[in-house]
Amino acid sequence: MVSDSDTLSPAAHLDQAVGFTIPDRHARGRVVRLGPVLDDILSAHDYPAPIARILSEALVLAGLLGAMLKDAGGQLTLQAQTKDGIVDLLVCDYKGGELRGYVRFDKDRLAAQQQVPHLQELFGEGYLAITFDQVATGERYQGIVPLEGASLAEAAESYFGQSEQIPSLVRLAVNDTGHVAGGILIQHLPEGEEGRERLHTRLDHPEWEHVRALAETTKAHELFDADLPLETLLWRLFHEEEEVRVTNGIALSKGCRCSFEYIQSVISRFGAEERGDMADDDGFISVDCEFCSRVFPIKMTDLDA
Repeated sequence: MVSDSDTLSPAAHLDQAVGFTIPDRHARGRVVRLGPVLDDILSAHDYPAPIARILSEALVLAGLLGAMLKDAGGQLTLQAQTKDGIVDLLVCDYKGGELRGYVRFDKDRLAAQQQVPHLQELFGEGYLAITFDQVATGERYQGIVPLEGASLAEAAESYFGQSEQIPSLVRLAVNDTGHVAGGILIQHLPEGEEGRERLHTRLDHPEWEHVRALAETTKAHELFDADLPLETLLWRLFHEEEEVRVTNGIALSKGCRCSFEYIQSVISRFGAEERGDMADDDGFISVDCEFCSRVFPIKMTDLDA
């Protein structure tokens, strides 16, 4: 196994995204494990266990997808939305190694469940939207697919199959305490990267089926085992391959981008009459950030100044 970086330190076993490629099999992937970052994001809200779990999986998925961005200033946004599910909205995004996420749900409907709800009960007839914003080129690409399957991982695989037409495998896992979560994403390289024909037009993919079979042996506990280096996990899976290239690990952190100054600048763009309608009797406009559960009181006299 070849690495573009030095051996990962013990501290790198959590809150990291590590990339890898298997040249002879025309495959690439990412492996992510979250710990303290997960705690920081979930602590902003008192989520019930089923909601915290689905958000944890979504944050890992956002890390897997976001770490694939070549544009350092680019942003990945993952959104699951429905009109008839327990969860009304789930949104996560990734930018420059920073993650944030939020879930809006019906507390009464969740409390009425007799057992832990599965994906379809949580989201009903929902959809999964994944958006890539490239800052360097100003381009935006969005794919939307029905939120189908038994898990968020299956829904993500469906996204790549339908929207990207790239054979992919996604595995997500959260430990029993809910404080550590991990995942792996591996894909067959798309058209153009090796001058090969469009993959979805072929009836068989022996290279891909081989890699997929190996990746499917990943155990859930390996994904969230905080004592297991991510590089060691990759070695367990692919050590018999001729070459596996492991790229530099990306440090992940909580990154809500709200600030008093930013919100004040947004509010200042409204006209005086509109700002007056927003203000309370004490002359403050209170703005809530759903991501970090903070309230920003903007004083009208400061805006006028």
